[in-house]
Amino acid sequence: MDWALVVVVAIFALAYIFLRRSGQISAQDAQNYLRNGALVVDVRTPAEFSARHLPGAINVPLDQIEATFSRRVTDKNEPILLHCQAGTRSAVAKRKLISLGYTNARNLGSYSRAARLIDLAKMNK
Repeated sequence: MDWALVVVVAIFALAYIFLRRSGQISAQDAQNYLRNGALVVDVRTPAEFSARHLPGAINVPLDQIEATFSRRVTDKNEPILLHCQAGTRSAVAKRKLISLGYTNARNLGSYSRAARLIDLAKMNK
């Protein structure tokens, strides 16, 4: 077995995980926002949202952020926690919202991470 190849693959895997997590709100900050009533926004497709979604979350699909978000959320200072299936679309949505003037948009990341953080915030209320 070529150990150099194993090391290179491991480095790329770790880099991927790190880059995917960068830009996400910390667990502690997310729980604080959630306990204080932050808006949870699911940016997946309507079909994904219909199949399952987090309690209290609203659905604004990524491809509709620029067109519809300002009608649904008028306070540009409201804390907004975004999530999707894996965390990629919510990262894009965060950048779009910031460009639209939303000052407190944060990326929760994946559906499973968001669900876990919401459960923790409920338990620690």
